[in-house]
Amino acid sequence: MEEKEKGMNHGSHKHDHQSHNHDGHGAHDHKGHDHGGAGDHGAHGGGAHHDHGGAGGHEGHDKHAGHDPKDFLRRFWLSAILTLPILYFSSQMQAWLGYTAYSAPWTPWVGPVLGTILYFYGGSPFLKGAIAEFRHRQPGMMSLIALAISVAYIYSLLVSLGFPGKPFYWELSTLIDIMLLGHWVEMTSVQQASRALEALAELVPTKAHRVEDGEVRDVSVEELREGDLIMVLPGEQIPVDGVVVEGTSSVNEAFLTGESKPVTKAEGDEVVAGAINNEGVLKVRVLRTGEATTLSQIVRLVREAQSARSRFQALADRAASWLFYIALVVGTVAFVTWILLGENFNFALAIAVTTLVIACPHALGLAIPLVTSNATAMAAQNGILVKNREAFERAWNVKAVAFDKTGTLTEGRFAVRRVAGQGLSEEALLRLTAALEATSSHPLAEAIVEAAKERGLELPQVADAQAVPGQGIVGNVDGQKVYVGRPEWLREFSLDLGELKKVLDEAESRGESAIVTFTESKVLGVLSLADQVRESAREAVRQLQAMGVEPVMVTGDAEAVAKTVASDLGIKRFYARVLPQDKARIVRELKQQFAGQGRVAFVGDGINDAPALVEADLGIAIGAGTNVAIESADLVLVENDPLDVVRALRLAKATYGKMVQNLAWATGYNVVAIPLAAGVAIPWGILLSPAVAAVFMSLSTIIVAVNAMLLRRVRLA
Repeated sequence: MEEKEKGMNHGSHKHDHQSHNHDGHGAHDHKGHDHGGAGDHGAHGGGAHHDHGGAGGHEGHDKHAGHDPKDFLRRFWLSAILTLPILYFSSQMQAWLGYTAYSAPWTPWVGPVLGTILYFYGGSPFLKGAIAEFRHRQPGMMSLIALAISVAYIYSLLVSLGFPGKPFYWELSTLIDIMLLGHWVEMTSVQQASRALEALAELVPTKAHRVEDGEVRDVSVEELREGDLIMVLPGEQIPVDGVVVEGTSSVNEAFLTGESKPVTKAEGDEVVAGAINNEGVLKVRVLRTGEATTLSQIVRLVREAQSARSRFQALADRAASWLFYIALVVGTVAFVTWILLGENFNFALAIAVTTLVIACPHALGLAIPLVTSNATAMAAQNGILVKNREAFERAWNVKAVAFDKTGTLTEGRFAVRRVAGQGLSEEALLRLTAALEATSSHPLAEAIVEAAKERGLELPQVADAQAVPGQGIVGNVDGQKVYVGRPEWLREFSLDLGELKKVLDEAESRGESAIVTFTESKVLGVLSLADQVRESAREAVRQLQAMGVEPVMVTGDAEAVAKTVASDLGIKRFYARVLPQDKARIVRELKQQFAGQGRVAFVGDGINDAPALVEADLGIAIGAGTNVAIESADLVLVENDPLDVVRALRLAKATYGKMVQNLAWATGYNVVAIPLAAGVAIPWGILLSPAVAAVFMSLSTIIVAVNAMLLRRVRLA
């Protein structure tokens, strides 16, 4: 992967970006810039963002607050079992299906008893949700469901106790069943507990080796204070942010930066918590601990982005809120009107109940989750995991997609781009270099060895191979001492590159890593390596541009690398040398630029991508990325294929279309059904009974379900 830059710079401490280091060797050093402290990147901007299930107020406004999907599923199954006897003994069912139910003195009480259990057990989440909505003066879906089942239950119970009329127990039970099932379907994608912050916290070790009066003592990381001296052994994670005061080593900061090449650290260089020390022993003076570390600052950014965003109000909730008031007003007005017109109480109440029953949000409650369920299944079949139920509601009008370069547009692994020998053939140079690199586990070394294997080269034996921290590797090959490492290493031997300087300059201009192979008396050759661009990335960029979506590349790498990759892919807009905390800022800037046109998506795979994934209108994580990136995203691309971004956007457009169609039908049919239920067509001989109202309500649900199933016919390729 390219250099995504080290973690945040706090205060006046500067990061010395020594890129392309390989056990200390690689291309030339690139000095970084001094970026302001974390305070420069304070609170995140607002906007109508998605809910990641994280912190944030207004729980009372969320109909799912405190709900457990498993609880809904348990309630559904038990309620469904209790519904079967009610349906069997229902007079309406007997009349429609032409059978006669078993008769006994106790059978008339099946409906009242089971209906009561269903109302208080199956209907409990909706009744509690309605109380919460009324408490916040925002009646909506829960209030409408609670009103419908309450009216149906109370009226049916009164009928069972002797009040003239027909009970609605089967309508009550099926309404509760369908609502429980619908909410379970919806919540399986709503309440995915975000473990992003926990994943970040797990990166930091709990113990540290503190140096006191020349002795090393193991202490808890919590005991460390600014100014303490600690020792970091090879293979250990660095527990705090600090500055190296003694020792030289290469440090793998991939956990924080996504940087695939270990960065050389020597006296005066900063190191960050969570990074892995490779081969050398480092003594580090503690600069920042606890909440002040780079890692903790990234945690803070994620938390701020989550808590700052306002809750996304689903279209169904808004429609249900209006439907609640309409149904309540129309039902009440109809009841009073028919009483004033001289009709009896039973007739007027039946009209009111019919109005409420026909307005029950069977279809409205399932309009969104049924489509989401089908879309989620389709996405999974195409290697796309949906982590946020609202992803499709926001992704349909994405106008810009910002890609993190490494591991997303590129493969995140190096490959040999050029082998230039001086006095020996390419194969001979590659064979010799690979022989020495075979003794190292460095990514650049592995790439060179892999290149030799692909060409079927047989490697010579190496004797006395040893790593030279900050420089490279030296060993004896066929009785000759050979060095492989950074171009800067040549200065120690006063060697001149000669004609190979052009190769090195070209590699530097393209931002590639250069490795020099030489003896103590002459330079044998130069190998340049670069991160490989994914073949599917080119097609993804082309298809996005054809869809009217602008691809943007964001990278912590140098300008030369960014320009080379962007040109290769055909991307016009790119941002280079971007620090982790700046990615979220760039996403905010893009959102401002595209405000009024559409939304902005971000695609990434690293821990440092988490704040940007949360900040974006749509966060898309590469499946092979770190857990924190995946947990912070709305969508996860399992196959690491950038083309899945295109498929996801196409599916989102189709999904949103189905949502709008379902909502239009679920609310539109009420425009006709509610007035009919209220009796406005009685002068023309049309009067809907509660049973017919229930049938209309069921038909509306079936239409919504069928339309949702038609989504599966959409072609994403």
